[in-house]
Amino acid sequence: MALETTVIQDKLTEKFGEKVTGFIQQKDILSFEVESNTMAEVMGFLKNDPVLRFNFLTDICGIHYPDNATERQFAVAYHMHNWMDNVRIRFKCFLSADNLEIDSATGLFLGANWQERETYDFYGIIFKGHPQLKRILNMDEMTSFPMRKEFPLEDGGRTDKDDRFFGRITDNAHN
Repeated sequence: MALETTVIQDKLTEKFGEKVTGFIQQKDILSFEVESNTMAEVMGFLKNDPVLRFNFLTDICGIHYPDNATERQFAVAYHMHNWMDNVRIRFKCFLSADNLEIDSATGLFLGANWQERETYDFYGIIFKGHPQLKRILNMDEMTSFPMRKEFPLEDGGRTDKDDRFFGRITDNAHN
């Protein structure tokens, strides 16, 4: 018998109560939110429970929501896969812009190592307990985190760009 999403939701709610919320089915993936201070415990439960068996961590990635309130400006999204029943899930842990720390998943999944390093490198999220949390793609000297939406997409001070050359004509150009 295939693992039903209602079983996943019921087991998580029974075990963790209000620390796991916002269940929604998006296409074939059950998505939900987990309080960030409970992430490792929830992930361990999803992996080790004899019914749930989410034995593969597919992906970890950061998200920046600059328009959200400070306590929900950043999130870490986790994708897990139960190979036996071919079921996938996604959960997010929101982080405050004032405290970008969450427990490392490397104790449960060795593959989390590089994924957490990449998320740190691009978003500045600190994974507590990570064995070697340092930049993986950008230079060590870099002081910014390039995937944050803190910087304009274009440099407004450039004088070598003229919108007419890029097919962007402003209303003033027609006068």
